[in-house]
Amino acid sequence: MSRLIGNFVPPPVSIETKNLLRSAREALSDQFKTDNQFIGRQYVGCGATIGVMPRCDFACRGCYLGREANRFPPESVVGIKQQLRTIRNWLGEGGNVQITDGEATLRPIDEIIEIIRYSHDIGLVPMLMTHGDAFRKLPGMLKRLMLEGGLTELCIHIDTTQRGRSGRAYRYAESERKLMPLRDEFAQMIKTLRKETGKTLEVATTFTVTDENIAEVPDVIRWISQNVDAFKMISFQPVAQVGRTERQLGNSLTVDQLCTRIAEGLYGNTSNATELMSHQGLFGHPDCTRFIQGIIVSQSGSDPEFHPLFRGDDASDIQFFKELVHRFGGISFRRFSSWGKIQCVITLLVQNPTFILLSMLPFVLKRLCDIDGKSAGRLICAWLLGRIRIHYVNIVSHHFMSRTEIETSLGQERIDACVFKVPINGSLVSMCEVNAMGIRERYYESIQLNRLSVKSET
Repeated sequence: MSRLIGNFVPPPVSIETKNLLRSAREALSDQFKTDNQFIGRQYVGCGATIGVMPRCDFACRGCYLGREANRFPPESVVGIKQQLRTIRNWLGEGGNVQITDGEATLRPIDEIIEIIRYSHDIGLVPMLMTHGDAFRKLPGMLKRLMLEGGLTELCIHIDTTQRGRSGRAYRYAESERKLMPLRDEFAQMIKTLRKETGKTLEVATTFTVTDENIAEVPDVIRWISQNVDAFKMISFQPVAQVGRTERQLGNSLTVDQLCTRIAEGLYGNTSNATELMSHQGLFGHPDCTRFIQGIIVSQSGSDPEFHPLFRGDDASDIQFFKELVHRFGGISFRRFSSWGKIQCVITLLVQNPTFILLSMLPFVLKRLCDIDGKSAGRLICAWLLGRIRIHYVNIVSHHFMSRTEIETSLGQERIDACVFKVPINGSLVSMCEVNAMGIRERYYESIQLNRLSVKSET
């Protein structure tokens, strides 16, 4: 049966991806090959474009663009495609790529569509990074990106460091609470477009954390918990002194400080912060990126409840995760159509019946019992009857570095272990170095010189 299925359905994880994962794992320092490390087991890394639109119509207080960025032209579509091919060679099939740099939506929409479609065509999963204001000014824009570009992943940045958003209440908002109606507006937009188009749109939000707004992180976490049907991920990014970032925003926030505030938002107190940190997964160096995968359970009349997906303080969970990534590491359903996902699931069931029945099913039932307290069956019945809603959520802590930090021994260790990279003239460079070491500015200058050279030749 397994052989018959294999004749009609491509393997869920290609040989190429498996080899790239193995290479990524081997490249990791032994100290980072921990039980909760996802690099080399599920992911190779994450790529990002540069020069898509080296300008922005905002003047944010925390910005990685240099002061001269707005005078440079964007990279050509041909140049962006070359970058995407470099990223594809590094990450393999189903690799994550952020379509970013400046405000991408300022580029002509037909070119954005072409870039997104090309990303899909070569086997990448593109996520468009934006402040989202263009979607409010041009209501049909996001719909076009979904229908014509095949956009399936989007990330909208919202926080009080932003300056210039349309709407008097939001333009110079000093409190995250004042931005909650804006977040509500985006959540409704996302759900409406999913319904209108019948298309998948997975959405994340990014949040620059500063000394001024870290006290409001619990409020934002509570909002995410209540709107997890729209936003499945939030990435908290403590401010780094790069680009045009204002110095008074601070640069001393730690992982522990941020996790304490996240715990307060999830549980209503900070006493669970240590436990929460034990559930974190790693994406490369532990000082760079950590994340907590969980489930939000919601029912009418009660506050949403958070439950970690994998418990780092549970030996059986750790063992299950090891076996899971050993068998299914590198799999991504995000690049498949609905029918392709069904085929993929069938393949996995046929190829791994013992593991699924004796390991995966008991794990799922155990987690459901943890949520209900007694009966997994009762929880399933309540879900089927629509009395409760269950959604996945991913809470990320991502820490960029300033030039001063990069120049320390720890900074160099982090650069050596970097898994978030940008293609610069065919080579992959750490995003932190691009942000802080003048590499972005030099790349922009090369774009301008190339444009001038082409003009002189014609």
